[in-house]
Amino acid sequence: MNEPKRLFDCILLKQGVSVLPDMLAGKENGKWRTYSTTETTETIHKLSAGLLRLGISGQDGTIEGRDKVALISKNRPEWIMLDLAVQQIGAVLTPVYPTISVHELEFILNDAQVKLIFVNDEELFHKVLSIRDRVPSLKNIYTFEHVAHASHWKELATDASAEELARVADIRSRIRPEDLATIIYTSGTTGTPKGVMLSHHNIVSNVLSCIPCLPRGPLRALSFLPLNHIYERMLTYVYLFSGSSIYYAESMDTIGENLKEVKPQMFVTVPRLLEKVYDRIMLKGGELTGIKKKLFFWAHDLATRYEINKSMGAWYNLQLALANKLIFSKWREALGNNLTCVASGGAACQVRLIRIFTAARIPILEGYGLTETSPVISVNRLQVEDRMFGTVGPIIPDVEVRIAEDGEILCKGPNVMMGYYKRPDLTAEAIQDGWFHTGDIGVMVEDKYLKITDRKKEMFKTSGGKYVAPLAIESKLKESPYIEQLMVVGPERKFVGALIVPSFSYLKEWCRQNGIEVSSQEGMIKHPKVISFYQEIIESYNKYFSHVEQVKRFRLLPADWTVETGEMTPKLSLKRKVITEKYRDLIESIYLE
Repeated sequence: MNEPKRLFDCILLKQGVSVLPDMLAGKENGKWRTYSTTETTETIHKLSAGLLRLGISGQDGTIEGRDKVALISKNRPEWIMLDLAVQQIGAVLTPVYPTISVHELEFILNDAQVKLIFVNDEELFHKVLSIRDRVPSLKNIYTFEHVAHASHWKELATDASAEELARVADIRSRIRPEDLATIIYTSGTTGTPKGVMLSHHNIVSNVLSCIPCLPRGPLRALSFLPLNHIYERMLTYVYLFSGSSIYYAESMDTIGENLKEVKPQMFVTVPRLLEKVYDRIMLKGGELTGIKKKLFFWAHDLATRYEINKSMGAWYNLQLALANKLIFSKWREALGNNLTCVASGGAACQVRLIRIFTAARIPILEGYGLTETSPVISVNRLQVEDRMFGTVGPIIPDVEVRIAEDGEILCKGPNVMMGYYKRPDLTAEAIQDGWFHTGDIGVMVEDKYLKITDRKKEMFKTSGGKYVAPLAIESKLKESPYIEQLMVVGPERKFVGALIVPSFSYLKEWCRQNGIEVSSQEGMIKHPKVISFYQEIIESYNKYFSHVEQVKRFRLLPADWTVETGEMTPKLSLKRKVITEKYRDLIESIYLE
């Protein structure tokens, strides 16, 4: 078998070829526990046999007939083992975000008629238990951690007989590339979750198109973005097909430590996490004194002017080489000192950040795609000639892109989903004449690079009838170290306004330097001097925008927007409708005469 056609072919291809001692690795009781290629493969086959024993299978092979298995867990080796075990018996994995609301969880489990669910720990076990009576299809809940009165996943992965393993092999051999592999419910920024149906062919085509765009394997990768999102999951298959090792971070809070321990060559991230890394670096730089502080900001200033596609001259290159030796080497050390690149997606990344990190020899490869496109449509490559700041890179092989008359990005190719589960109406709306309508607005630069300019649904008209694209304004304003989060408001209003969450670590220091004594964040944002300071910041950025796009008034907020408090999606994108509703009175106050 040479060319993989189904996702689980990644384990079949490895048999007898390259056996890794650490195909998968996760922390258990504070120590890294590695799973070799052999142990991983054997566990997957045993788990498949165990699932068949419970009566879980592809049944009649139809989309509706295939048994659905749900999974709610943090990233860990068992996650991907279960994924491949479910796939190779023709059943369908339906992964769910651990932070999901009980109401949405109940909807998904019933919509997909889930028969079994695997959860990470006691907390998630009780979350599912609380709605079990309202999900008639659910037969059992299995846990990855040991939980009292719960079935443990290893009960299914016990020794399987030769007969059982032969049955697994027989079913596996009959699974076709066009068969349904997974249903991923998009959390979305509004409304009821939609089940995106992706076939083996959808995802495998995307994997094969992305492998040449990324560093050549085998390598060591750190995984921390939720695996239930197609972005991290597709990259996982890229790692598996290219013979790489995957280490799963313990949690979002331990990424820093785990980077130093694992020393990965690559990881995948979203812009929000990159912003936090950058903010931490800048705070540390601000704490330096004397010559060290001067050198830090000299290096930073050099990096802000960095270009990849044009010569910066010998004098600049000499200075940057010195900056890399003295300053940026410490940045790389903090990220494990072994990075070839970082892939960024899920939302728009500030160009300034990509520029600075790339100058520091930490190339950020920004890409673009959606769950419905498996997910990658375009990505900046490691090769400099196929990379451009401010764009999401060239279109990947075998995928077509067309810009519609209204500027919407349309996509066609083997990566476009089978459709929305049980929603032919929504499928017909999204895919017309074979073209998937992304809902994003974009342009092609130099007939080669795709540039996203906004979300079609997020563009709005002021009461004067002028169109405003909030994404570009928000991205620019967030370049200020004093702005942590921001949402532009103003549909059908006279002018553009903004809700701003300050970067409180920076603001506290500013208050201290300016003799402002306040004990709380609430007190800080109400202080007249702080409000005036933010007015100055806004005015300094307004010069980059047309008169209509300029932020005329704003309101400061006392706390971050988070997934837990409901303003952010698990991909860390703004839930605009939720924020608009939650802060309705505050937004109204912006427009009161």
